Amino acid sequence: MNTYITNTNKRFIERPRSFCSLGGALITVTALPETVPILHTAMGCGGSIYWNQYGSTGYLGAGYCGGLAVPSSNIQEKDIIFGGLERLEEQVKNTIELVEGKLYIILTGCTADIIGDDIQSIVRQYREEGTEIIGTETGGFHGDGYKGYDLVLTVLIREFIEKQKVKKKNKVNLLGVVPGQDAFWRGNLLKIRTLLEKLGLEVNSFFTEYDTLNSIRNAGDAALTIVVSEFYAQDAANAFKKIHQIPYITNPFPIGPTSTEAFLKNVAEILEIPQDIVQQLIETETKHYFRYLERVADAYNDLDWQRYAVVVGDVNYAPAITKFLADDFGWLPELMVVTNNVDEEQKPKISSVIETLTSQYPTAIAYESDPTEIKTHFWKIVPRKSDRLYQDDFSPGFVIGSHLEREFATDIGAGHLTVSYPVGNRIVLNRGYAGYDGSLSLIEDLLSVIAAQR
Repeated sequence: MNTYITNTNKRFIERPRSFCSLGGALITVTALPETVPILHTAMGCGGSIYWNQYGSTGYLGAGYCGGLAVPSSNIQEKDIIFGGLERLEEQVKNTIELVEGKLYIILTGCTADIIGDDIQSIVRQYREEGTEIIGTETGGFHGDGYKGYDLVLTVLIREFIEKQKVKKKNKVNLLGVVPGQDAFWRGNLLKIRTLLEKLGLEVNSFFTEYDTLNSIRNAGDAALTIVVSEFYAQDAANAFKKIHQIPYITNPFPIGPTSTEAFLKNVAEILEIPQDIVQQLIETETKHYFRYLERVADAYNDLDWQRYAVVVGDVNYAPAITKFLADDFGWLPELMVVTNNVDEEQKPKISSVIETLTSQYPTAIAYESDPTEIKTHFWKIVPRKSDRLYQDDFSPGFVIGSHLEREFATDIGAGHLTVSYPVGNRIVLNRGYAGYDGSLSLIEDLLSVIAAQR
């Protein structure tokens, strides 16, 4: 029977596992093609976000006009007292003159939102002059970085994407992978996009090198929005449905053959793709997966590379990796820790992943973001060593989480791999863990940690 642990009631966040909504919005905008962010914030907001981004997202660079080069109004005390619109208008004017872009997006910080600056008046002024510009309120108190992602997508859908009466039955929009908050976002999007293209679909994924601002503008003629998350991009998917009459489906983030097969069948059923096409794709990808996996099967068995595991991550990664370990890889996940602030009514979606494991492995669930408290939850599940003979012990063990879990892994003598935010001890280029190929990369990374200790 599964054990469910509620999060500790704390009044502060010791080590955050997320940007504020402004940070999430800024990274989302800089991930868009040919798009320039303009911050309407107090001095220092953009720089603080960048240094956080630099050391927490696999060393994701600034991109075009991001990081320390992002245009900002840098409002000060007098602007807060008398209003900062004049300063914003000056900054927008200068940015358009000096910084080449096909779309400009104004993002607000806490101070601008608190004093109620009407950024839409500036947006209307420049749109009337022919500039492609939109804006949205993204002050940090609106939520976390995942919320900022949703806010940017929603304003794009509402004010930039053109309405199309005729839909293309083989075209889809792909949402749910959050730039920055997921350090592997680009690789994950590419792997999911490639699978959907093999089904014969045209995919608008917003943030890859294959996406253009023009393709985003024309996203309104898609037949379906696919959200590979049951929690992120829900507002954006609803905006597509309400404004552009595009239905959407939500699907758990797919890692490994079991989850990816279910994902492909779900998409194929909704879009009425012939069963023989999707079945052929699944068989081909599964064969490909096991042909690579068999290369390490002997070492896995002979050297006993099965592990007990603790999985720590957000609502996309923690359930997806736990399911992959238990149902595809043969590891034993003892504890899954979800680091998001999850409402009580949302928890059944997460617990259902554990309750429906094919392996039926009794994994405990905790909701916690504080690394210190995660250790406390762990000892509730796995008793500490004692002098008793035959005392159960968490060995051989492995911790899959963020770089904040390194100390915890060391304390319990377990291996460690960073996959979830913050990712400060890995360089991430095009790596991704989604789908069939992505799960091979995850296996590679997990077993490399073990092999390196030999």
